[in-house]
Amino acid sequence: MATLLFVHHTASPAMHDLYEAVLAGATDDAIEGVDVVVRPALGATVPDVLAADAYLLGTPANFGYMSGALKHFFDTVYYPCLEATTGRPYALYVHGNNDTAGAVRAVETIATGLRWKRARPALTVIGSPSREDLDACWELGAALAAGLTLDP
Repeated sequence: MATLLFVHHTASPAMHDLYEAVLAGATDDAIEGVDVVVRPALGATVPDVLAADAYLLGTPANFGYMSGALKHFFDTVYYPCLEATTGRPYALYVHGNNDTAGAVRAVETIATGLRWKRARPALTVIGSPSREDLDACWELGAALAAGLTLDP
């Protein structure tokens, strides 16, 4: 069974709405053979990362950057996971009140350093999530999970 590690920092009501939509997509009953492991960014560990086949990342954009919690996650796992996780897919969603570009750039830079493969473009939401935003989050989670069931 494939494992999808969902690492998130969900501190606001808007982030919670996005988190629920992404999780609903990733755990849809139509997707079989994927175990979704959910960890808050401050609780995700090196063994979690090493055991996963793909990564789903969620963060708010704080002061033009990813959340401190997600940065702490990357600081914790970067070197211990660097060689062992090369080529694994990841997807990212980011919420911001005004801008998400700095947060997206920061996560993508670190993921590039880890040599993870971006499975989909980053999903960004500004302001209150719309129905379309939530549907896109559901699709992001579902697509990444379903992609793990395909033979390479």
